[in-house]
Amino acid sequence: MSIGIPYKQAKLADRWDAIVIGSGIGGLTAAVLLAEQACKRVLVLERHYRAGGFTHTFNRPGYEWDVGLHYIGQMQDQGSIVRRAFDHVTGGQVRWQPMPEIYDRIFIEGQKFDFAAGLDHFREGLKQSFPGEAHAIDRYLAAVHSSNRASGLYYAEKAIPGPIAALAGGLMRAPYMRWARRTTREVLDSLTGNRELIGVLTAQWGDYGLPPAESSFAIHATIAEHYFAGGSYPIGGAGSIAAAMAPRIELDGGGVVTGAEVAGILLEGTRAVGVRMSDGREFRSGLVFSDAGAANTFGSLLPPDLPSLASIRAKLRTLRPSTAHVSLYAGLDETADALGLNGANIWVHPGFDHDANVEHFARDMEAPLPGVYLSFPSAKDPTFADRYPGKCTIEAISMLPYAAFARFEDTRWKRRGEDYDALKNRIASRLLAELERRVPSVKGKISHAELSTPVTTRHFMNYGQGEIYGIASTPERFAMRALGARTPIRGLYLTGQDVSGLGVVGALFGGVISASAALGKNLLSAVSKPFSGPDA
Repeated sequence: MSIGIPYKQAKLADRWDAIVIGSGIGGLTAAVLLAEQACKRVLVLERHYRAGGFTHTFNRPGYEWDVGLHYIGQMQDQGSIVRRAFDHVTGGQVRWQPMPEIYDRIFIEGQKFDFAAGLDHFREGLKQSFPGEAHAIDRYLAAVHSSNRASGLYYAEKAIPGPIAALAGGLMRAPYMRWARRTTREVLDSLTGNRELIGVLTAQWGDYGLPPAESSFAIHATIAEHYFAGGSYPIGGAGSIAAAMAPRIELDGGGVVTGAEVAGILLEGTRAVGVRMSDGREFRSGLVFSDAGAANTFGSLLPPDLPSLASIRAKLRTLRPSTAHVSLYAGLDETADALGLNGANIWVHPGFDHDANVEHFARDMEAPLPGVYLSFPSAKDPTFADRYPGKCTIEAISMLPYAAFARFEDTRWKRRGEDYDALKNRIASRLLAELERRVPSVKGKISHAELSTPVTTRHFMNYGQGEIYGIASTPERFAMRALGARTPIRGLYLTGQDVSGLGVVGALFGGVISASAALGKNLLSAVSKPFSGPDA
């Protein structure tokens, strides 16, 4: 679906009330709230030819795939803050299809574990698989709940006025940091010595991009509880989200423009006053929001010699990017129903020790893939069969180190050379073999297959190491107070997943935080109210 206006065709004013760099859901959320809450004319500038960031979709003749949104939790409970926030920013125009009761199916060393929707089902399923670990499982769930309950004040501190944050911020952050400063492995090791149970509890580590010994328990707890009630998928595909948000920005005179690459942020002294495009044109505004990621914003969009940025740049250099990945996009000339696909995700791991799996592959690319995630978007979306009759699509994804592809980063898209193509073909063959092993009905029926790599992500998403979750969610990331919506540059705000948590939901709330900080309003309260219709 087409969203926004191509830059070369757009007739744009020189001055705007606010400018947003990037059209990921964090940027779009900030723009919607600025328009709705302050009647601001917001210009959203997207370098990609499609708006939506990791919520956009792409097509080949007869097929459509999502690129980053594979399932969302907490959407079937219309009272959840996640559902209310999505309804608010999309004007209630996006409908959600629940996934099957078994939403994630885990395979490790020949054993199968099912994650069923509903906390009681989830708990009982674990206890049936690990009958001697009932107490540890209860303690684990209590730890997850405790960590998440403590998160509210931590994120609120990112939006409150600077002087108040300076006085009370430490106290607001402290309860959450008690969990965030520990790794997932450290917390789970304190609860159980059962390696297999720990492997199952962390089998969704690809949803946050770091294995247990590297990830903060805070992010593990966030993602784990997010899916306790099951998963959902946007009806009409992931692209329906940006398609619903863009008109809300345009309603107040704003616009979403694609193919519009920002070269730099304009400054007068220590204040942001607009942006300069790659073609030299300038757009002016006293409010600039960057959804380009903290590393890009401070590393390439601002002058290198600003004394006010020295501290935050030094701190950012101590943080690593999140994981990179490969994704095999497969298209078949049969329907999901005919192939017996019901939409449940499949996770496959070579062993219960995810850290060892990642380490083995990093040392030897011929080692087993550290994990494979199989997603079935056409089976999740009830409208797919009407939009693409007789077709279905599948994605096979694995988290891989960027280093495996770094030598190709300076090559051109579609012209990266024979070595690159050979590496892609080897990995694609391995993903395809795993797909056919777990879903035998697809064997010999794949009509189209293509692989994206970390340098594909680097090219399209402008992430320097092909990362998919921005800054890695390590304990050090959570400890960095400077990583918030406000920046040392007056009038410049960060938005998206580097401000809040990672992924689509994290990026959305990053947009809420940044708009709150800019407007001096508690917009979390606004988006948390029950949604009663587009005009509410």
